Formats: sequence, structure tokens, C-alpha cells
Amino acid sequence: MGHHHHDRCRMLLVALACLVLLLPAPPAAASDGPTVSAQVARLYEEASEAAASYEQGRRAADAERAHTEELEERLWQARRELGRLHGRIGAVARAQYRSGGSLAVAAKLLLADDPDEMVRGWQLAWRMQLTVNRLLDDAKQAEHRSAEAEQKAQEALLELEAQAARLAEIKKGIETKLQAAQWMLQDKANRSAAAGQCAGAVRLDQPEPPDGPQWVAPVQNYTLSAGFDKAGERWAKRHTGQDFAVGIGTPVRAVGDGRVVSVSCGGGFGIEVVIQHEDGWYTQYAHLAAVTVDQGEWVRAGQWIAQSGTTGNSTGPHLHFETRVTPYLGSGIDPVGWLADRGVFV
Repeated sequence: MGHHHHDRCRMLLVALACLVLLLPAPPAAASDGPTVSAQVARLYEEASEAAASYEQGRRAADAERAHTEELEERLWQARRELGRLHGRIGAVARAQYRSGGSLAVAAKLLLADDPDEMVRGWQLAWRMQLTVNRLLDDAKQAEHRSAEAEQKAQEALLELEAQAARLAEIKKGIETKLQAAQWMLQDKANRSAAAGQCAGAVRLDQPEPPDGPQWVAPVQNYTLSAGFDKAGERWAKRHTGQDFAVGIGTPVRAVGDGRVVSVSCGGGFGIEVVIQHEDGWYTQYAHLAAVTVDQGEWVRAGQWIAQSGTTGNSTGPHLHFETRVTPYLGSGIDPVGWLADRGVFV
């Protein structure tokens, strides 16, 4: 009886196992890592474009402001010249009044000993009066044109300043979204680093690779911070690489062609990638928030291999970059000089 009971149990377990195998696999748990990584990358691009648009608008407003000031100066000169002409005409009018005006001229003409000479003098005075009147008309027209040009320039300036303000608001909005997405990405990275388990490669749209074999800086827009062999409280001995201060999620590039020999999480370097290059040297990229390549993968110079962060023994967002003789800590040399030898100056 017991023997048959065990057989039935065994058959039931086998049937259940087969049923489990035939059932569809449960859906994978939703991961916000790739989505947030892609969002950060997209927002970085949008922020860069918004900053460029804002800068272009600001320069246009500055140029228009300078143009408006120049027109204001011209208008002031035109009005000053018009005032001078008015003064000259006033002086002529007062002289005519004192001399009796046109009646005095006629009397002099009738009583003159040499009427021809008097006619010539009168014609000369008449031509001079015409010239003064023409100059006055020209000055008035110049003032009118200058005033119109200044008004149009003022209107253009106001529009450009309003456009610059709108662009500044757009830029600020994108930067606010980027900051929120950055810390979501960093939180995901912190959990991976704390667990010592990498989340896997996040595939992002790659930029166009540079033409031909060459070397590049590991990030594009940066500020150099802690340098190689620098003393500090955060390092057991001395600093083993060069730090590039960048925001969380900044694309990190392979400095040259090579193969990814290590992708790891946890420890002092947090999330890190190590690449072996064709000339036998190794480069390390540490304190990352995400990686975009897998171990064993071949990468090209300029390819995005990761996104920067502040995992591990880090006090703020930056990329820790090392150049090593071996893939291991302690075999590094000054990365700045190493890059300079390859035509990359940081």
C-alpha cells in the first residue's frame, strides 16, 4: 500500500513539473533602469540644444541692443545738427528783419549805382537761402529716418529679449526634468552597487563614431577635479586616476578601440568598466550610474560605454578615469600625460 502511494506521489510530481514547463514564463519584472537611462540621455541632448538656442538668442539680443544704442547715437547727432541749422536760419532771419527784409533789398536794388552787381548779390543770397532750406529739409528727413530706425530696433530688441526669456524658461524646465531623472538613475545605481549586482547593459542610441582609429577624452564637457597622485583623506594612499567633474548620467566614452574586460559593481569604485586597448594598455571608468556595454564586447573610440554617476566611495557626481599597465588597481600612471601622448589634451 505504501509502495503504491509513493508511486502515485512520484507520478503526480512529474505531472506537475511537466505542467510547469508547459506554462508560459511569467513576465519579467519591470525595470526603470533602461527607461531612466534613456530618459537622462535624451534630456541631456535636449538640455544641450536648449542651452545652444538660449545662447544664440542671447547673442542676438545683445547684438540688437548694441545696434539700438548706435541708432540712438545717430538720432542724437541728427537732432543736434538740425538744431545747429535752425540756429543759422534764425540768424539769417534776424539779419533780414534788421535790414528790412525783402523791401530793403528791393530799395537797394532800385537805388544802386550798379544794378547788375546788386542783382548778382541778390541772386547769390537767394541761392544761399535755398541751400540752407535744402539742408534743413535733409536734416529733418535724416532725423525722421533715424527715429523710425530706432523705433524698429527697439521693437526688435523687445521681441528678442522676450524670446530669450522664453528660451530661458524652456532651458530651466528641461534642466529641472533632467535633475529629477538623474537622481532616479543614481538611486537605481546605488541599489545595484549596494547589492554588488550589475543591472546589465543599457542600450542607448550611439553617436556617429569618429572616422579612422583615434583617441578621445572620456567625456566631452567637464571640469578637471582631483588629479593623479593627489593626496586626500578619501584615498588610502594617493589618488590613482584623474577625476572629471560631470553631471549624473553624462555619456562616458571609450577613449580608444578595445575590448571590455570587466564590468563590476560594488566596492570603492562602485559601478566600473575596464577596457583593454589594442596597444595593451587598460583604461578604467568608475563611480558610474549605468553601463551600456557587456563584458567581452568590442568597443570603438568615442562609443558610449556608460553613464557617469556617484556610486561607491564618491562625494559627488564625477567620472574617475585611470590608465593602467594591467587591469588591476595599483598599476596606473598619470592619465593626463597618457592621453596627451595620444593627442588628447584635457
